Amino acid sequence: MTIAHLHVWDKDNKGDLAIVLAVQELLKARWPKVKIIDWPLTILKAVTPAAIKRINQADLVVIGGGGIFYSYWLPFSLSVMAAIKSPIILFGVGYIREVDAPALSREATRSAVALVKRARAVGVRDFQTKEWLVKNGAPAAKIKVIGDPAALLAGRKPRGFKMDGQTKIGLNLNYSGWLGFGKWRADILKAYREVAEYFQKEYGGPSGHDVQIYYLKHHPGENKIYPKLPIRGLKVVDRAPAEQKYVYGRLDLVVGMMLHAGVMAFGAGTPELSVAYDLRNHGFAEFIGCPELVIDLKDLKKGGLLKRTREVFDVKEKYQQKFLVKIAAISKQQKLFLKKINL
Repeated sequence: MTIAHLHVWDKDNKGDLAIVLAVQELLKARWPKVKIIDWPLTILKAVTPAAIKRINQADLVVIGGGGIFYSYWLPFSLSVMAAIKSPIILFGVGYIREVDAPALSREATRSAVALVKRARAVGVRDFQTKEWLVKNGAPAAKIKVIGDPAALLAGRKPRGFKMDGQTKIGLNLNYSGWLGFGKWRADILKAYREVAEYFQKEYGGPSGHDVQIYYLKHHPGENKIYPKLPIRGLKVVDRAPAEQKYVYGRLDLVVGMMLHAGVMAFGAGTPELSVAYDLRNHGFAEFIGCPELVIDLKDLKKGGLLKRTREVFDVKEKYQQKFLVKIAAISKQQKLFLKKINL
């Protein structure tokens, strides 16, 4: 069996990589002898006849996961969709709309709905994505909310990696292309410093070394922003996605922005408080049943990040237990979704 896997393939972005790896782990578990051929998502905008011929030789076309319903990728080409004759499934896909970004064009929205109608099965990562699609004319009964596949990515212990501190706090910023960062920059950096300084003061012990703050790097662009915090003794973690997820699982708490900082933390059983630069931050928190694990940018000036972080840290064990149950449910949902794909 051969699968053509159409996806975002930004090898510099750990979130994008984690999605691809997790989806392919699940596909190989469903069809152990499968051969998976990678294709860029941009194929859905323009494609050569030779590429279409190769894609149509596959038994199945899997699109996703990730935020494929995004202005950067849309509109998809209706003629390309019509040219793909192999069965299509959408797996763990999502809708993206950043803070202060305009709504998608009518053409972009129509092409997204057309892809849903063309697909044999549709699994989206959150309720907001389904609501957006249905509002714009997609058939509700066809769309299953199955969660983000990256939550199930298998972790792997890094060789020779040692973590310090009795209390371990992780931080992540989004500096990978969100144009609105500059507007909120001062508020974000100040709020992050407040969080780090609070934990260092309250949990650092007499030597100050009982707390370690880790910066969880997801994209090379972050090299330009995390030094601006600055935080005493900050250690940067920049590992392959599976190893990065292992590190997430050894932390007590994460304060992040990138969606997959939250997804990987959740999948590793660690609570993450997400600073929402996009609807998808809220969508993920709602999907896992913890809408309180998000803070809006407008609340940063009021000291909201530190206040919420302290509240979450005090009951972190509650979230760890809740996450275990939800992760098991997501695993079951995604395996069932794939099990129903009969070729």
